[in-house]
Amino acid sequence: MAASAALLSGSAVQLGAPFSSTRLSHCRPGTAATAPLVPAFSAVSWGHATPPLPARRPSAVRAQEVESKEATLTGVVFEPFQEVQGLVKSVPETSQESFARQRFSQAAEAGINEQINVEYNNSYIYHALAAYFDRDNVALPGLAKFFRQSALEEREHAEMFIKYQNIRGGRVKLQSILAPQTEYDHSDKGDALYAMELALCLEKLTNEKLLALHKTAEESDDPQMTDFIEGNFLEEQVEAIKQVSEYVSQLRRVGKGHGVFHFDLQLQEALEHAA
Repeated sequence: MAASAALLSGSAVQLGAPFSSTRLSHCRPGTAATAPLVPAFSAVSWGHATPPLPARRPSAVRAQEVESKEATLTGVVFEPFQEVQGLVKSVPETSQESFARQRFSQAAEAGINEQINVEYNNSYIYHALAAYFDRDNVALPGLAKFFRQSALEEREHAEMFIKYQNIRGGRVKLQSILAPQTEYDHSDKGDALYAMELALCLEKLTNEKLLALHKTAEESDDPQMTDFIEGNFLEEQVEAIKQVSEYVSQLRRVGKGHGVFHFDLQLQEALEHAA
């Protein structure tokens, strides 16, 4: 007991004092201690202080501030069962009316039906042109193929509008299609140039109809319909105008007769390449 007391009294360790670099030098008589027996705590007094918390990073602080601001932006809580009550009343009670219809104006519905008729009329005219150039006494297979593809494309456009009309809850009302002419030979221009100029005018007219339909959608405050028209038709339409314009330029350059024959060969090769 006396030795233990002497050992404790001779050491630099005191309760309540910091454990800086304390070494117990009296562990073994005649030897010096080479390592501390207890860990060193810098600037911390045992039982008298608490280690400081690590500082938060500035980015974490900013993120928390932004989160806090966003959380209190409106203060409105989404209450679906209360908010849906107004829409529940708008669901038709009979199957004679569309269940899907929402924010789809009568003007937009009528405009789509008119555009369906435009596309089908264009398809009908292009079918007539394809049949003309496929005749044995005309025999321009490149032009026949070009107009046949154009006819199918216009029909696909009509079907796209039909599908969209049903998606929005409108009613498709098909209208009559006018019979196209059967003869396309022009005394001054010839048949190829005359037909291609007619196609150019049809493409420009279709573009005007699409722009008018787009305006109707804007006036009806219908962003979904404007997106449908912009995403599927407007860019493609100006590209079609550019392509047909180039064909008109080439046909004017080559003239009638032998030049048309070579134009038709090149057109046929280009269409087969693209297929």
